[in-house]
Amino acid sequence: MNFIRFYFHKRVWYSSSSSLPWISPLQILKDSAMKADHPTQTLNNNSVEARRKSKYISHEATINLIKNEKEPQRALELFNMVSEQKGFNHNNATYATILNKLAQLKKFQAVDAVLRQMTYETCKFHECIFLNLMKHFSKCSLHERVLEMFYAIQPIVREKPSLKAISTCLNLLIDSNQVDLAREFLMYTNEHLKLKPNSCIFNILVKHHCKNGNFESAFEVVKEMKKSKTSYPNLITYSTLMDGLCGSGRFKEAMELFEEMVSKDQILPDALTYNVLIDGFCRGGKVDRARKIMEFMKSNGCSPNVFNYTTMMNGLCKEGRLEEAKEFFDEMKTFGLKSDAVGYTTLINFLCRAGRTDEAMELLKEMKERGCKADVVVFNVLLGGLCREGRLEEALRMVENLPYEGVYLDKASYRIVLNFLCQKGELEKATKLLVLMLGRGLIPHYATSNELLVRLCKAGMADDAAMALLRLVEMGFTPAPDSWSQLTELICRERKLLFAFELLDKLVMKEFATSTICA
Repeated sequence: MNFIRFYFHKRVWYSSSSSLPWISPLQILKDSAMKADHPTQTLNNNSVEARRKSKYISHEATINLIKNEKEPQRALELFNMVSEQKGFNHNNATYATILNKLAQLKKFQAVDAVLRQMTYETCKFHECIFLNLMKHFSKCSLHERVLEMFYAIQPIVREKPSLKAISTCLNLLIDSNQVDLAREFLMYTNEHLKLKPNSCIFNILVKHHCKNGNFESAFEVVKEMKKSKTSYPNLITYSTLMDGLCGSGRFKEAMELFEEMVSKDQILPDALTYNVLIDGFCRGGKVDRARKIMEFMKSNGCSPNVFNYTTMMNGLCKEGRLEEAKEFFDEMKTFGLKSDAVGYTTLINFLCRAGRTDEAMELLKEMKERGCKADVVVFNVLLGGLCREGRLEEALRMVENLPYEGVYLDKASYRIVLNFLCQKGELEKATKLLVLMLGRGLIPHYATSNELLVRLCKAGMADDAAMALLRLVEMGFTPAPDSWSQLTELICRERKLLFAFELLDKLVMKEFATSTICA
């Protein structure tokens, strides 16, 4: 069966001449109530309150209410309810909002019903609705549905899809490695829409071949571009090719291509194009070559940006050339460029690994002064640096105080300190940190928890071990057999049998509850 004809027959809802009756998306959700969670309330308080306060809900208010609604059925009820108002007709914006909401929540059956309703509307729709739906379907690996959304553009929008729509659809298919679908899609656009590929479409194909290491095919696409009357290789084309060649270690060919781009095609590189080469050489362990490219860049009137400096700093740091990396960091500030979190994190990370945590702490202070917000990755790097230098008290204070300063910490933050405390035999502090962690709703890694229990047992700290296990069990943790056997042996040896029975009861009840839920 012809590929295109198959889709036109499969999805009759997007035919404007369809004689099938309108099926309410609300009804579809009600019919599938046995298969999915079903909200008990009809409208949330915001929706009801909005109706009480005003006799008429505007399009803008409708959009805001739908966006703020978490339940798909309530969003649909609101969508249908406002259409009953005298003088109210849904427009492109309200349809775009409800479709985006349903697609976000993966209510694709309801999406189909809303799209079918759109075929009966007289208002003007824009293809952006379908580009957005394409992206949602692609995220869910529903690649054929991506194509369906493209084919729905012309019947509903009543205009041919633009080159942007073609580029979006093709890019989603190529990124998902749906080569066969992409090939048939291109044949369709050429045959039925009479649209010739532009540079953007050619560049997508170049990217695909480079990604797969098929440079021969990539250069064949470039040849076709040069023959075409509607496109020609541009900066993106050359940057994509050079990036692929550098990633494959073909640095000489990348540089030859760079020279061809400048001398033959008269295309001047920008900072991002230079960064392709700088990053490629740095990743290939050729930092000195990357540095020469940066010097060439400056001498040819192209000012380096933050990304260029950060890339060079990262490459130098990986080779242990911290002082040179700091020179680039200082030079960047001299030229008035404001480093981002990535640049600071790069330096902080390698300073900590080099045992220069105090310098890293100074950089953290500078970050705050310059208004650059440090994320949890930066703090985890610093915690690791402090612990490796044996500065466990400082690491503990940081873990205790940072949440009060509005800094989010994750499991890794606590695990870093907890592991070092166990290794150094600081078991009392480790137990206190465990209690703090559990009190904040975080459970340590399974191996970390068991290691702490075993170490407490080996140290003869029965009360601490039992307390730690009780707290962990309450949070859903099940000890390893080795941890449990050592703990019960220690408790029995100290004649604390009642404690052992209480622990056993808790574990048995937990296992019973788990097996009941699973059943």
